[in-house]
Amino acid sequence: MEKFSGFTSSETFTQLPDSFIHLLKDIDDAAELKVTLYVIWRIDHMDGNFRALREADLEAKSLGLEVKKIRLGLEKAVKRGTLLKAQNEADVFYFLNSPRGRLNAESFAKGNWRESSGSIFTPKDRSNTFKLYEENIGPLTPLIADTLKDAEEAYSPEWLADAIKLSAENNKRNWKYIEAILKRWKEEGRAEKQDRRNDKKNGQQSVDRKIEQLRKRADKK
Repeated sequence: MEKFSGFTSSETFTQLPDSFIHLLKDIDDAAELKVTLYVIWRIDHMDGNFRALREADLEAKSLGLEVKKIRLGLEKAVKRGTLLKAQNEADVFYFLNSPRGRLNAESFAKGNWRESSGSIFTPKDRSNTFKLYEENIGPLTPLIADTLKDAEEAYSPEWLADAIKLSAENNKRNWKYIEAILKRWKEEGRAEKQDRRNDKKNGQQSVDRKIEQLRKRADKK
C-alpha cells in the first residue's frame, strides 16, 4: 500500500451530508461505500441544475472496482436510499437522494429533461474563487463554500477576486466584509478602470457603513 502524503490547504473540499455519517455503521460493503462517496463527490463538483451520473460515468480505475462490483454497489446504494435510480426510455441515471436530486429524478423519469449537452453531466473545474478565499481569508468550510457558489452566480469572477483581495489588504478577513464590498459596487457602480489604491483608501469607511447597515437590517428581522 502506497503511503498517502496528506491533504493540502489549496485543494477544494466536497460537502458530505451529516446524515450519511450516521449510515456508516450500517454500510458493510466496500463497493457500496466507494460508489456512494464517488457519486457524492462527482455531483458536488457538477455545474447546472441537472446533476446525475450514468453507470458508465463511474470510473473503475478511480474506484479500484470491477464493473460488476460498481453495478452491485449502485444497486445496494439505491436499495438503501442514498442514491436514486431513474429511467427514461433507454437512458438510466443515478441521483443523490437530496431535495434537488428527488426533483431531478422525477422530472427525468417523466421525460422533462433531455441531454442537450454532455457538459451538464461533466464535473466543472472549480473557479479560482475558492483558492483565493483560502489563501487570503481563511478555511473553506461547507457553509462558506455554499456562499461562494451563490456569489459566483451573482457577481463576475473579477469582482469576486478583487473584493477578496481588497478585504485582505484592509485586514478585514471575513465574508461579511467581502459581501459588503460587492453590494456597494453593485449599488453604486464600479468603473472598469477603478484605481484600487483609491478604493482601498476611501472605500473602507463606506464598506464599514454597509456592514453596519446589514447588521441593523438583520437585527430588525
